[in-house]
Amino acid sequence: MIDWTTARVCVTGGSGFLGTAVTAELRRRGARELFVPRRADYDLRTADGIRRCLEDARPEIIIHLAAVVGGIGANQRHPGSFFYDNLMMGVQLIEASRRAGVRKFVAVGTICAYPKYTPVPFREEALWDGYPEETNAPYGLAKKMMLVQLQAYRQEYDFHGIYLLPVNLYGPHDNFDPASSHVIPAMIRKMIDAREAGAPTVTLWGDGSQTREFLYSDDCARGIVQAAERYDGTEPINLGSGREIAIRDLAELIARLVGYPGEIVWDTAKPNGQPRRCLDVSRAAEWLHWRAEVDFEDGLRRTIAWWEAQRAASAAGSAAE
Repeated sequence: MIDWTTARVCVTGGSGFLGTAVTAELRRRGARELFVPRRADYDLRTADGIRRCLEDARPEIIIHLAAVVGGIGANQRHPGSFFYDNLMMGVQLIEASRRAGVRKFVAVGTICAYPKYTPVPFREEALWDGYPEETNAPYGLAKKMMLVQLQAYRQEYDFHGIYLLPVNLYGPHDNFDPASSHVIPAMIRKMIDAREAGAPTVTLWGDGSQTREFLYSDDCARGIVQAAERYDGTEPINLGSGREIAIRDLAELIARLVGYPGEIVWDTAKPNGQPRRCLDVSRAAEWLHWRAEVDFEDGLRRTIAWWEAQRAASAAGSAAE
């Protein structure tokens, strides 16, 4: 068991979307010595940036959340940089952590690591049964290499690292940039903008038949911290809600929650991505004593309220200038 009140913890990506929830959960559990490296100060794609980070943080525990991420469009535009940046961060950070004597390394991977046609629900044993969905395979494979490295390092060096596979996340502090956002923030922003503009239609990618599972960021943060506390094995663990929803149904739900009355148009020339995503979360329940708690519709309402507040604050700031 970890005593968070005395442990020195480094959370890479700790100022980002998931990182904000993870650092809040750690503080709730009494953590006092938290180090969050900022991108402007430490480039974790480089050996020098990692070296300086570890020298300054002197961590006993690392929770590695930092990643270069985006939706389908961003993955299609930047497959090379998504592969290189994520691979370099993971490989070099794990090696430097081993050399620095880090006691435990928590690697947070991605659902994109699973094969394109994984049987539903996704079981961790199926992780190597095929190639990932093409639009995000470079990102998924780069993050998947951390699992290989951690298993190899445990075997050779007795380095204690664990690997977690969160499903698609959503919640406050998510990325709402239209160029790089994932599906839920992208839909929320599009529909609110259309509502405000009185636009009769909103156009979304694909045909809406694909399914996804979503996990609220606070639930995921709790799972990550409990995994750090309770788990020290070689096998990956899924973190998810166990609830699958078709994207078409998701769009209609978000339209209702934001009060958008217009028509949803599907651009079938754009890719759907992986056909289905839904996780088997029995390992997390058994090994971590963890389950998702936030109701999906309630989580969407909280996310929408946060974004509406951000928009209002931005508008107020612009008006005051």
